[in-house]
Amino acid sequence: MAKIRVLVVEDSLTVSKRLVEVLECDPDLEVVGEAPNGQRGIELCESLRPDVMTLDMMMPIMTGVAVAEYVMAYCPTPILIVSASTNRGELFKTYDALAAGALDVLEKPTGNAVLDGWERKLISTVKLISRIKVITHPRGRTTQKHHARVTTELPVRYPQSPLQAVAIGASTGGPAAIRAILSELPANFPLPILIVLHLSEPFAAAMAEWLDGQSSIRVRYARDGEPLPKSGAVLAPPGRHLAVRGGQLCLDNGPERHSCRPSVDVLLESMAREMGSGFIGCLLTGMGKDGALGLLAARQAGAMTVAQNEASSVVFGMPGEAIRIGAAQRVLPVEEIAPTLVALTADLKMGQGL
Repeated sequence: MAKIRVLVVEDSLTVSKRLVEVLECDPDLEVVGEAPNGQRGIELCESLRPDVMTLDMMMPIMTGVAVAEYVMAYCPTPILIVSASTNRGELFKTYDALAAGALDVLEKPTGNAVLDGWERKLISTVKLISRIKVITHPRGRTTQKHHARVTTELPVRYPQSPLQAVAIGASTGGPAAIRAILSELPANFPLPILIVLHLSEPFAAAMAEWLDGQSSIRVRYARDGEPLPKSGAVLAPPGRHLAVRGGQLCLDNGPERHSCRPSVDVLLESMAREMGSGFIGCLLTGMGKDGALGLLAARQAGAMTVAQNEASSVVFGMPGEAIRIGAAQRVLPVEEIAPTLVALTADLKMGQGL
């Protein structure tokens, strides 16, 4: 079997050497190149065509964000961000790179890290993302905003109960997909949006704030025990399940579902019990199958259910599983989800005088 070919893009000689040592200890991996800056990383990516690129965020000549944008636009390659950047501004750059098409993010080892665990995580993540067939992201080719068009056939909903909320779940590729949806919704969108996104700590710490800056809708982290919001978007905090019970948002540290906490299943199943047909469930790009059973529970309760289609998904695992088990009423490209949500809530906005 051919080895997985890895390109390491890292300006720190010490860190680069460590990455190479760890990767080459695994018989299935081969480091085919090392780049000390972003420009050289792009050159080697184009000439070597590696299976995976590890990418630092803070580098000379070209930043990690610029590299991710270019690579995903012109020579799509699975990218693993390896970063020590956890302050607010640098986290925003990590989110920008994820939105440009990078697949995952891993902390650089620190003096307090358990190195064996970090090494295993690095190797397993590189192997995992090497199997993902990445899609071209045009963000690096143009800065012109794309406005989604509603398809001619809009979903028709005959609600058994009034709409109360929208739920969105995502994993790998989720930052870009969620941003694409929220950025196309109007500021007066009449329903609260509850979001679960799989993103490892500590990199999830500022995601709500980043999304808030990408959208006219206010985005924040959910607070335990608060009433279901009337509008805006709330995100499950890192490491905590989000559910709706008795008209309130509930956060807890319960057992993981599908190795995930927060879990999309936990949110969707709670909303199906709480609201019946009175919500819209959306399952977006992601690895694994978290959210598929939750979306099925939502559909069985009478809720409208939407899954992202394969062509626009970075990883078709979660939405693909939902479609396979019959959980999705509609399968849509990500650019059509926001217009569909607007169409589904048009009567509600008119009734509220918005």
